[in-house]
Amino acid sequence: MSFFALHRRSALILGVSALAFGAAATPVFAADATASTTAAAADNSETTIGELVVTAQKREQSLQEVPVAISAYTGAKRDLVGINSVQDMTNFTPGLQYSSQSDRISLRGVGRLSNVHTADSSVISYSDGVASTSTTQAGETPIFIDRLEVLRGPQGTLYGRNSIGGAINIVSRRPTKDPYAEVRFTYGNYTRTLLEGAVSGPLSDKVQYRLAANWERQDKGWFKNLATGGKDEGNVINQIFVEGQLAIQFSDKLETWGKISIIQWHNPGGGPGARASWTPSPYHTGETTQVNNLIENAGFGYNTTPGAVSNVVAGCGPVNPQLSNRRTFCADTPQSVKLNDTVIIANQWTYHADNFDVRYITGGTHYHYTLTGDLDGTAVSQLTDNVATPGIPQTFHTAYSSNYQEIEKWWSHEINILSTDRGPFQWLAGLYYYNESFQQPVYTQLAQESRLDGTIYDAVALLGLHQLVADPSDPGRRIYDDRPDFHIRSQAVFGQIDWKFTDTLKLTVGARYGSDHKNGSESIRIVTLAPTIGGIPGVGVLPVDVTRTLGTGPLPTGVTGMSYDAGTGFMTRSYDHTWKALSGTAGVDWTPDADTLVFAKYSRGYKSGGFRVGIDTSLGANPLTDKETVNAYEIGLKKTFGRTFQANIDAFYYDYRNAQVPLSQPATGGGASVASSILYNVPKSVSKGVEIETTWQPINDLQILVNYSYLDAHITQGQAIDPADPAALAAGATPTQTLASCAPSNCPSDVYSLLSGGGFSRLQNLKGNHLPNSSPHRVTFNANYTWRFDQGKLNGSVSYVWRAAQYGSIFDRSYYRAPSWSQVDGRLTWTSQNDKYTVILYVKNLFDTLGYANGATATRRASITNTLVAPSTYMLLPSVSGINTAYELTPPRTYGIEVHYKFF
Repeated sequence: MSFFALHRRSALILGVSALAFGAAATPVFAADATASTTAAAADNSETTIGELVVTAQKREQSLQEVPVAISAYTGAKRDLVGINSVQDMTNFTPGLQYSSQSDRISLRGVGRLSNVHTADSSVISYSDGVASTSTTQAGETPIFIDRLEVLRGPQGTLYGRNSIGGAINIVSRRPTKDPYAEVRFTYGNYTRTLLEGAVSGPLSDKVQYRLAANWERQDKGWFKNLATGGKDEGNVINQIFVEGQLAIQFSDKLETWGKISIIQWHNPGGGPGARASWTPSPYHTGETTQVNNLIENAGFGYNTTPGAVSNVVAGCGPVNPQLSNRRTFCADTPQSVKLNDTVIIANQWTYHADNFDVRYITGGTHYHYTLTGDLDGTAVSQLTDNVATPGIPQTFHTAYSSNYQEIEKWWSHEINILSTDRGPFQWLAGLYYYNESFQQPVYTQLAQESRLDGTIYDAVALLGLHQLVADPSDPGRRIYDDRPDFHIRSQAVFGQIDWKFTDTLKLTVGARYGSDHKNGSESIRIVTLAPTIGGIPGVGVLPVDVTRTLGTGPLPTGVTGMSYDAGTGFMTRSYDHTWKALSGTAGVDWTPDADTLVFAKYSRGYKSGGFRVGIDTSLGANPLTDKETVNAYEIGLKKTFGRTFQANIDAFYYDYRNAQVPLSQPATGGGASVASSILYNVPKSVSKGVEIETTWQPINDLQILVNYSYLDAHITQGQAIDPADPAALAAGATPTQTLASCAPSNCPSDVYSLLSGGGFSRLQNLKGNHLPNSSPHRVTFNANYTWRFDQGKLNGSVSYVWRAAQYGSIFDRSYYRAPSWSQVDGRLTWTSQNDKYTVILYVKNLFDTLGYANGATATRRASITNTLVAPSTYMLLPSVSGINTAYELTPPRTYGIEVHYKFF
């Protein structure tokens, strides 16, 4: 996970199509700090088709004149149809995909697939013009946000850094010139409670303020822990959000606006990183997770050999409980998601000269995110094995947990100078600077394993010299400890011109030149519990430090140094690299009449490279990843027929190069080596599709929305090893080496080399495979009708969304495939005649259907066997027994009531 103008003029506010469902609304950056949706416009804004003036390209334009594919959602529309989260927003936005569990987002198949912070997001969020590494702010409630806008496609000229897939603009509700106060209360099933309020108004004729806060809590989780005394998980939260704003009009020439937000999460089992997965494995989950940790990160596993005894916790057994109930699990380590020391600041200054404006946009964030939880996937506390080492019974303490942190701070500065005259030639120029530093420590520990308190033996000495050489002990009983510490600096200069050279034709040309410099270090230590090492008989289980086996050989590209500290047992590697690129756009618009816009454009997008460090790595051989680029071609039509029907249609084609995809690579050095992870650059891909957004108002008070999107995002060149099937033996595998030519003598050896059926790795041809999380078809339908009475009005809204199956990997295999799914939501909204109070009854996922936020993930499934590897010498070795698949689920059926009351 990671966590994270307004000069606006409202005419008649657009309804379902324009405001809420992509009828080309646009992002607003900076200007009048006192602007907000007026009460007169708000009365019908959510149920009418009209016109909205916005600033898509940092200047005022009618939304139907903006040559960008955009979906926008006002606070009023979000309340009406129930867009309460980023996940809800994906149901209505073509091409948008989001994982609330990992806080990863993509558009049209271009997105972030790793939470490594040296690998940037492809879809950047801008909160009031300030870039954020997280999308979570877009999930704030409408009492804080005036409008959410999703810009689809690369924003290569005007929008911050690395927006190769698109941008999400979060526009805050601003201070008002008139007094305003409101409270809202929500109560729903699973004991969800939300209390929030806001006040705003003038402090003087030139100064306005706004204060808002909310507190959200849910005690009952979407996933039930069957272990005795175990706690529920899945959206079990306790969160506080407080925000203050100030707007000052110094003169007709100079104005400023600022915001400061404070966030605290103390979540027992909810929020980004929390449990959201269903794993229907026929094996005990410990047989999957613990053994994978033996193989990948030097843990140890669930022994299924004769003589092994497992201490099963009451309520749990050797059978995976998710086979019978997808929302149950067994775990002995409570989960916790915390967000502390979180401060978000945004500030904008505008100077109005005679023919141009100068805007300065600055802000940043500091936060400390911590995720702790169960890692072995069981509630089993220990395992006893009588045959792992003959004559020496062994007890393994299996309470295996993890601690993951992000300690982040970043700040950005942006200067815009833009023309303000009304002539046919308009221009904009700007400078951008972004600075970020972060630490991303992660460790796993065996808290009950006392063998880690004593002597820890060095693997290099054991394997090479057959001598027991001691390394420093670890009082924290950590077996994997990785501590990245990095700095990122991004700089850019940009400009754009718009020339309306006839009454109906306009030319747009823009360019941006930027550089991204990343440098830092990663310190790591890995310890394993090994039954025997190097043929030494009768020693039982040893704690063995394998750190000095990591990162051997010449320094990879981007690595500037490596050192080992014998006093701490940590290996440290240093990194430094710079990426540079020219991006931009060129296009032509045709407006034959006031209700029609036809546009064609080319955009060049760029995202910097990075390093695969931290989280689950082990000083891999190729940590550096190249930059991504995309050449995007798009044509679009925006058409309004009278005031009853509106259609926006886009067709696009992307030539996408070097997509950054995380892959786990099998261990290659025998029994003491560990696996590593890389960011693989997919050489060539294509993303093409069509997006249709329509709104029809056949009669007054009735609106019908139908959206459809088609997406074909696939790979045209590349080859890689499938982490779940490294030997390329699964059905549908496309190995580039045949079994006959891949004998043990000429194939890479790994930890499976002693086993038959899969004891090697083979590259697979990726051509034709889909990019991850790119559902090819999506249909959205919404109908809402308003009944009007003397006392007020009642609106009924029903939504239906259907998504086709999609893959969670660059390998089109059944174990990565999440099936198609659909969902039905409904709402009834009563608003009083004087707009004083609103009551909403809601239900989401009415039929409690199984929904999938993304494609599936998969890992090698294994068990442990006691294997004779030499005369009278036995070792516990993994035995491949299949592939384990996990699905990230959307929420179950939820329902409740909301009450809003405005004092004035």
